[in-house]
Amino acid sequence: MAGRRAFRSLPALLLLPLTLVVLALGPAAASAHKGGKRVLRVGTYKGIKGQFKTIQAAVNKARPGDWILIGPGDYHESDDNVTGPATEDGPPPAGVLITKKGLHLRGMSRKKVIVDGTLPHKGKHCSSDPAVQNFGVNTPDGPQGRNGIVVFKANHTRIDNLTVCNFLVGSSGQGNEIWWNGGDGSGKIGMGPFKGSYLSATSTYYGGDETAAGYGIFTSNDSGSGKLFQTYASNFSDSGYYIGACAQQCNQVLDHAWSEYSALGYSGTNSGGWLIVKNSQFDNNQDGFDTNSQNNDDAPSPQDGGCPANATSSITHTGSCWVFMNNKVHDNNNPDVPRVGAAGAAPVGTGMSISGGRNDTVLKNKFVHNGSWGLLVLPYPDTGTPPPVAHCDGGIETGGPFGCLYDDWGNAAKNNTFSQNGFFGNSTNGDIGQITFIDGNPVNCFSGNSLPDGTSPANLQSTQPACGPTAAAIPNFDLVTQVECAAMLFGTPCGPNDHYPRRQQVVMHKLPNKQLKNMPHPCKGVPRNKWCRS
Repeated sequence: MAGRRAFRSLPALLLLPLTLVVLALGPAAASAHKGGKRVLRVGTYKGIKGQFKTIQAAVNKARPGDWILIGPGDYHESDDNVTGPATEDGPPPAGVLITKKGLHLRGMSRKKVIVDGTLPHKGKHCSSDPAVQNFGVNTPDGPQGRNGIVVFKANHTRIDNLTVCNFLVGSSGQGNEIWWNGGDGSGKIGMGPFKGSYLSATSTYYGGDETAAGYGIFTSNDSGSGKLFQTYASNFSDSGYYIGACAQQCNQVLDHAWSEYSALGYSGTNSGGWLIVKNSQFDNNQDGFDTNSQNNDDAPSPQDGGCPANATSSITHTGSCWVFMNNKVHDNNNPDVPRVGAAGAAPVGTGMSISGGRNDTVLKNKFVHNGSWGLLVLPYPDTGTPPPVAHCDGGIETGGPFGCLYDDWGNAAKNNTFSQNGFFGNSTNGDIGQITFIDGNPVNCFSGNSLPDGTSPANLQSTQPACGPTAAAIPNFDLVTQVECAAMLFGTPCGPNDHYPRRQQVVMHKLPNKQLKNMPHPCKGVPRNKWCRS
């Protein structure tokens, strides 16, 4: 109290010099003095040098809430190469690791700011040359692999307007280009809101499935207002996009995404609740889009798109808050992609799969030129050995070859346009295929769709027009056999007249940069600084 009275008694003339000093230093200094947001600059932009040469150096100096701007350049970030092997509970190895909340990381050009997983070298960025690939720290089991940009348990982060490439899988997994990670494998939610926009993720190197990059843009163990806008992913052995492990309540939006040339264009394990995928394109993958239930470390299962707290969706006007809408899913007939594990066993020629998922809505999309099926709705038998965190929640322990079996129910496909699907010409190939193994669950329903190439079983729109009442099982064994053949499961049980394309040679495709938009105004929203003066 004495100190406060003494401050009030200072003459105004003594305060004047301090005021003049603050004004002379300018808005940036005044903001920093008050603990406001700072702008840290990496590289050079329009001839003006920043304070840092590497992105990680700027991240290390940043405070929560700061902005980091990155000038055009090829950034071979490699601090993770000196930190030793990954630990079970710590952050994964990353070229750029962010653990501070509220950090904004923004490139000044999506196409020219490259976070490059290769070793520093002369020549083009994102090189496919085996001699310049960087597989990370050596361990007794071999190089551990690397990730690109990882946000680890840090809320309210934002990443915009850049490209990440060639971060590869190793002995401890990894191989993710951009990863919002709230605690992968923990079975717990460790992170909340985030945003990403104008991002590209790819890999040019293929030296075998065991080292190929795994995921492009990946969110896990997060369930708080995540938004991804204007993004692209290609050439991944698992999936271009992944949203999972969000305790069944993802609360995320994927808008204007484009995914191609991967085993799966999108994968979403146990990811339900309020989740919207819209205005996006999935093409030239082995399987364009797959959401599934699985008994793995993305617990808890199952994948369930039902609205939280029995709410009603303002989009579907039903109890389904998981919505796939206004997307184009076409030409997913590509076996010549990197592929691993369950993703690699996706049935080639499939536009979209709901595998053991429940209460999902597929609304007003276009499914075009997928050689096997436009849409598959089917059970998922997880035959893998589950980790301690997984307990087959929502599934059935069969004790047999089907392992933990997740059946599909309550899914709705409405007002979609199908054309030129099923042209491989095998039995059951067509617009929609459905399999259900268990009696007594809510029926999948189909209405308002154009289905020129038919369904299996036949006439789904007349036999199952409305969701709600319980249904009898529809095992559809002919379709089961065809899915197994397309996916090359269980010893490839294909008949002599069954024909699906098989992998001949993996092809890694270049970024379609002419078609990828830069962020229109990268200085928008940024505090005033030498690169953004207005």
